[in-house]
Formats: sequence, C-alpha cells, structure tokens
Amino acid sequence: MNQHFTLLKKAIEVFHSYGITLIGQHKNADFIQQLQMDPIFINGLIFELEYQLQVIFQEEKLGSVHTPKDLIALLFNIPQEN
Repeated sequence: MNQHFTLLKKAIEVFHSYGITLIGQHKNADFIQQLQMDPIFINGLIFELEYQLQVIFQEEKLGSVHTPKDLIALLFNIPQEN
C-alpha cells in the first residue's frame, strides 16, 4: 500500500509539471479534446512517468488511455517486481 502511495505522489508531480491538476473533474478530462494536449506532449508525459516511476507501460494498453485517470489506473495495474 505504501508503494502505491509513493507511486501516486510521484505521478501527481509529473502531471503537475505538465500543467494537469488531478482535482475534481480534471482527472476525467480527455487529453486531446478537453486538455487540448498535442499527441507529442502526451507521449512526453508517458515517457516522463515511465522514467520517474521506473515502470514500463505496455504499448497495447496505452491505446485505451484517454484521461489522466486512465493513465493512473494503468499505472496501478502494472505488475510490481521486487
């Protein structure tokens, strides 16, 4: 549980560095339509999350990610290796 909290805290910092707040309905906002992010910046956000959190997202699962909430849910579904 503590590991999830640490991952979430780091993820929130990365989202904030991209100007995305995860408060209220902002976590459900579509990256392209509502947050008006260019796909290159979305890829940068994903790369930054992978780098900062030392995880690797599966390419096939990234196709279903459209909101910050989706990306965080995908983060917690990654098997953790110790």
